[in-house]
Amino acid sequence: MKIKTISLLIMSTLQFMSASAQTTVTADYQVIPLPESIAFVKDVPFQVNSSTLVYCESADEAMKKNAQFLCDYIYESTGMKVGTATSKPKDKAIRLALDPKIQNDEGYEINVSGKEVVVKGRTAQGVFYGIQTLRKSLPVGVGTTAIRFPAVTIKDAPRFHHRGMMLDCSRHFFPIDFVKRYIDLIAMHNMNIFHWHLSDDQGWRIEIKKYPNLTTIGSWRPETVVGHNTHVYDGQPHGGFYTQEQVREVIQYAADRHITIIPEIDMPGHMLAAVTSYPSLGCTGGPYTLSRRWGVFEDVLCLGNERVYEFCEDVLSEIIDLFPSRLIHIGGDEAPNKKWTECPKCQKVMKDHNLTPKTIQGYFTNRIEKFVNARGRSIIGWDEILDGDINQSATIQSWRGADTGVKAAKAGHDVIMSPVSHCYFDYQQVKDAGANEVTLCGGFLPVERVYSLNPVDQLTDEEAKHILGVQANLWTEYVVFPQQADYQVLPRMAALCEVQWRTGTRDFEDFKTRLPRLADLYDRYNYNYATHILPGRIVKVEGFKPDGD
Repeated sequence: MKIKTISLLIMSTLQFMSASAQTTVTADYQVIPLPESIAFVKDVPFQVNSSTLVYCESADEAMKKNAQFLCDYIYESTGMKVGTATSKPKDKAIRLALDPKIQNDEGYEINVSGKEVVVKGRTAQGVFYGIQTLRKSLPVGVGTTAIRFPAVTIKDAPRFHHRGMMLDCSRHFFPIDFVKRYIDLIAMHNMNIFHWHLSDDQGWRIEIKKYPNLTTIGSWRPETVVGHNTHVYDGQPHGGFYTQEQVREVIQYAADRHITIIPEIDMPGHMLAAVTSYPSLGCTGGPYTLSRRWGVFEDVLCLGNERVYEFCEDVLSEIIDLFPSRLIHIGGDEAPNKKWTECPKCQKVMKDHNLTPKTIQGYFTNRIEKFVNARGRSIIGWDEILDGDINQSATIQSWRGADTGVKAAKAGHDVIMSPVSHCYFDYQQVKDAGANEVTLCGGFLPVERVYSLNPVDQLTDEEAKHILGVQANLWTEYVVFPQQADYQVLPRMAALCEVQWRTGTRDFEDFKTRLPRLADLYDRYNYNYATHILPGRIVKVEGFKPDGD
């Protein structure tokens, strides 16, 4: 009997010790994107538990929000609650501070000793990225009672200022809650730009108060083609739009996470939703219908009609009043000139201004740019706008390949690199779509290829200064559901963020060793993701439950 009692006692003790070991976890700074400098120092780890407080030295509202973000992230990853302090705690704490000595506005430093954790940045945005590094260093799992942060000094700053992701909400409409989740992903990957594609041939997605038909008529198509422009349609109306109140809400949500939203209203092509809503905007006067199919369409804005310029300026006025971003995206891609060659009004403008069907779009773009500039903003457009006599002040988003970006930079334009070869996340992640892979628009873009992008290749150091950054795009002709959108961008966003952030040499094999820990965080938030370079993983998507219930 005594032997049995001793055995039970030993077993209970071992179980207690095992449980204790499992509830104390150690942070690992080998995160994505990998910081520029990680130097371990001789000191005991700093231990965070439920009595630890996050103290913000600054009264700045953005810094206070940073403190709350860190508390939320710790809870969501580990289940452990920590609080914030309004005055300096007597006991050990995590301290957030502004430091003007840090040179890069988005740079940060983390100093961990046995006494405290200090996250410093020149700005609140820099501190936010330091918080992201701490967040991603945490082992994910509920029931944690203590976290050990090894003593370290981390110094880090981004390579590019523009680090973006685009979401096309025109081909398929996504609800506000998903747009916010997409913004959360952007923040998790140290990105600072959300490019919101809001109009196209298949739907107009933003309320413009002066032109209500854009949403009452232009936001809904009667049905959608099934597959790759087959002759089969689903018979289901599809549409929706964002009210200006909702847009303001999303803008603030992004701003809290130090993300700028660049809105895109595509013009003069990809405008079937607009000309269907207001037929006088087209060269023929219609009738027009929203496209049920995908592709490039000949019905574009009439560039010989002064009413069109008034319409574009009115729309852009409301866009500029809503969005605080310096850059306003006017699209400019895939605008066929066939209707302009046949239209008497366009022919007259071409004659009066010594233009051709190939240069009349440049005339349109220059007029729109002058209007946008007069409102204190600047335009950005897809690289087709280079085909006209475009002003050097226009920023070029290079999508048809890196060569167009190189051409633009050499001509003195600022450039965002988004080459289809590396940055089109509607492409498949495996070469041959099998039974377990969704068939998309075609193309093959594996994670490794995304990681291999060199945004300044072929440029001198002086020319490379015009490369503002890198952005990937998710077009949604074949992306219908939020979970499918998750799958398309993950884990390719992880590869992209190292291209955008890291200044030093990148190593794909090393990246792969760090990726599983980031995938644990995807799991925690129930993001769906591709597992081709994460063998053995099976993704199960449910509603997010931060307390693990």
